[in-house]
Amino acid sequence: MRRVLILGGTAEARALAAALVEDGGVHVVSSLAGRVSRPRLPVGEVREGGFGGPAGLAAWLREHAIGALVDATHPFARRMSASAAEASAATGVPLLALRRPGWREGPGDDWRRTSSLESAAGLLTAPARVFLTTGRRSLPVFAGLPGVWLLARSVDPPDPPVPANVRVLIGRGPYTVEGERALMREHRVDVLVTKDSGGEMTTAKLTAARELGLPVIMVDRPPPPPGVRLTDSVATAAAWAHG
Repeated sequence: MRRVLILGGTAEARALAAALVEDGGVHVVSSLAGRVSRPRLPVGEVREGGFGGPAGLAAWLREHAIGALVDATHPFARRMSASAAEASAATGVPLLALRRPGWREGPGDDWRRTSSLESAAGLLTAPARVFLTTGRRSLPVFAGLPGVWLLARSVDPPDPPVPANVRVLIGRGPYTVEGERALMREHRVDVLVTKDSGGEMTTAKLTAARELGLPVIMVDRPPPPPGVRLTDSVATAAAWAHG
């Protein structure tokens, strides 16, 4: 039976694992990085924790006779995607990247696209009340900006100490447009900063920002490693994994 390793943690990874388990014919192992407490677990075998870089991942692929590797990590998991590409090249295990489509600006949106968190911070003009949804590890990039107040939402609490000008919200999608709109009004938010993660789980904040006439600073996702085959379809990934 072919053994398939899914580098996961995303809704697409869970959907792929479910499809492969239901179809049968392959043994599925889903790998979670372990960076989020109480993650949503996929069906099938699950391992948690890192591999120790590209060399460690390559060794794991060989040791467990993996026949196909699917990178279904978060679109901004640049380091893990790079490790997957290097391990695939070193072992000859075929690699497919599964990525949800990114968000697209529509009528009425006021987006400013930028290439990094640092450049996003540079676009903020004090005084500013910012709704920040770029993850807890990005907080230090924005927390030191003079004249900027942050409403920072993340799945897990950020590492202490939390600066006095930061209000932390712990939450996990999906969110509603009504809830996001009320949140932005309650905290008098005047700009949303987010990453182009794509998907439906957290798109409500973009609709709410549009309805309220708020600008959005959108950090573009990094490109996949060169030469890696890419799909946004779980069905296509499932068919590919079967070989």
